[in-house]
Amino acid sequence: MHLIIWFGFLLSLALMIIIGQKNLWLGFIVGALVIGLFNFNIKQTLFEIQRTLTDPSILLLAIAVGLIPLIGGALEISGLMDNLVNNLKMKRKLFLAFAPAFLGTLPMPGGALLSAPLILHAGTDISDERYAVINVWFRHAFILIYPLGALLVTTKMANLNLYIATLYLIPGFILMVILGYIFLLKGIDGDIQNNSKVNLKKLLIPIAIILSAPIIHIVLMSIFKNLMKEIPLVIGVTTSLVLAFYFGKLSWKDLKPISLKMKPWKFALIIIGMFLFLNMFRSSGIAKIIAEIVFSKSFLIVGIGAFLGFVTGRVQMPFSILLPVYYSKFGNETITYVVFAVMFFSIFIGYVISPVHPCVSVSLEFFGTGLKGFFKKLAVPTIISLCLALAISILFA
Repeated sequence: MHLIIWFGFLLSLALMIIIGQKNLWLGFIVGALVIGLFNFNIKQTLFEIQRTLTDPSILLLAIAVGLIPLIGGALEISGLMDNLVNNLKMKRKLFLAFAPAFLGTLPMPGGALLSAPLILHAGTDISDERYAVINVWFRHAFILIYPLGALLVTTKMANLNLYIATLYLIPGFILMVILGYIFLLKGIDGDIQNNSKVNLKKLLIPIAIILSAPIIHIVLMSIFKNLMKEIPLVIGVTTSLVLAFYFGKLSWKDLKPISLKMKPWKFALIIIGMFLFLNMFRSSGIAKIIAEIVFSKSFLIVGIGAFLGFVTGRVQMPFSILLPVYYSKFGNETITYVVFAVMFFSIFIGYVISPVHPCVSVSLEFFGTGLKGFFKKLAVPTIISLCLALAISILFA
């Protein structure tokens, strides 16, 4: 019996990864249905589908996540993002770290291609290989602690407070910045050459638009403590989108071309597919079977986490696999914020350097360099990051 369950799980995982490289939401759904096929009858499978599709918190989360890329599209098409870039006056090192990090807050398809041409303004004395690793590493440093990114969904899965979990990941963010500064920015001096005067209004408006969503989310949750937390999220994201249209002088007719470019339905469907897979996985006996062969907590949350992040080039997918296994092995009440932070960070580091991670592939293509040099430059920062995560998991998790 266990062999059949193992075969079904491995088949679902393989199909999910293969299909997910082209279509992530479809990969989740196919993986979930394969689990249902090997573990449930039709009635039970339909029940899990109905349970997922009728959960208001999941549906509201899907709506919010679907709206977020529209904000990025509106900022890009309106020229507000260009206003931000053209009014930056800073040292080259700071520019190379800040530009991809800030643009990393926008979950846009091929988003690394936005920051790639931008950082070329730092000068011609930097190698293409170095540009590629800087673009990838710093683009994702801020994503690690951005509450409306991967954290939004994973904290929901773990039933933890989004903003408390974010605080626990700040040391990981600081570590990534320090390692990036030491190993990637060393020897780069001077200022960005920009002869135009700084227009403070054009600089601050796009920053305010991007930050308005999480700020409104936090404020409304603190005021209306009994309100479903996804409602303030939808309000915050919608407000940010409206502000982008208003200050970008866009009409609502522009919503159609922006939507066609950003494909917000794909992001919403990813949330639906992800929670369908998670519900199927939790209701099956797979997690308990896998938990029987898990060696230790540290090995699971750091080693397996980083490995899954690397082979899938994703964050939410490995987390949705790892979390039920963790619960089965160590109990539902044992996932502390420290455990969550170590698990998320380990998955995230594996994801950042994954060759199947779209940001890696498009950055290498844009700068005309290869994986060998990419891995060589990021090997030491990656090893240090995972070794520290392992140490923290052993000492505190």
